[in-house]
Amino acid sequence: MLEQEIGVLKSRIWESNGTNVADAPFAAEVDRLISVFYDDIGELKVISMRSLFDLFVIKTLYVERGGRDAGVIDYLGEMLTRYLFTRELFPIAHGSRPAMMYLSDLLEETRRPGSVHFQNLFEAYRKFADNSLFIVGVFPQSLRRTRRAGRGLAAFIDRGYFTTNGKTYYRLASQHDLAEATQQRETLEKLSAYFDIYSEALQEMSERYVMGLDMNLIADKMLDSFNLYRRTGEQRYLENARKYAALLKIDQGRFPALYKRRIRPVILEGPPGTGGGA
Repeated sequence: MLEQEIGVLKSRIWESNGTNVADAPFAAEVDRLISVFYDDIGELKVISMRSLFDLFVIKTLYVERGGRDAGVIDYLGEMLTRYLFTRELFPIAHGSRPAMMYLSDLLEETRRPGSVHFQNLFEAYRKFADNSLFIVGVFPQSLRRTRRAGRGLAAFIDRGYFTTNGKTYYRLASQHDLAEATQQRETLEKLSAYFDIYSEALQEMSERYVMGLDMNLIADKMLDSFNLYRRTGEQRYLENARKYAALLKIDQGRFPALYKRRIRPVILEGPPGTGGGA
């Protein structure tokens, strides 16, 4: 159900491509769907990663920044799925030596694009531009670590470096003949021209939904669950409230009602044959 409702939002964006239709009801629907995803924290939601990333991009780029291009939203959702929903993000053992993290490979690859071979320049340009946008938008903290630890040229590879690379490679990709054949010319032109806006939207999305959580929403969910427990006495609501509190790292001493232990009645039995308790 959640996936279908996200699909409806995307259809509306495509139907009005070039015009932003994120009015108050549209924005409220986006917030509702994000809230639904956080409901019942102990329950596994069945939703494709692509639909989830589409929803987060719609929230941060279309609703909050007034984006108008359906092609860009679709492109970013696909790119995030390709980069984040992959085993390559995790170390894989090769014999006795663990492989480097995929992010490190991206950093190295984007620094030295001439050392990598592709079937055509269009593919290469898009890959290097996507690498730069992903690094700057989703993992900007990696650039701070690189700058602190680097020596020589590596010390000067920062956000500005990848921003320039991203804009340049998206522009070159948009000028390639295959950009027209794949119907991506306009999308790639906009990714180049508005790279800063898109990277900022992805950074906010990463902090709130990918690398972190929407703590304001989590706090609301915690209080809602606790209030439901107080009204109904159902233990599952209290357990949910505790799980949300754990995500917020709430000090138990500052919210003792959440962690009050239930007092179990103690039955004192008399000696055998006396027929009962004290």
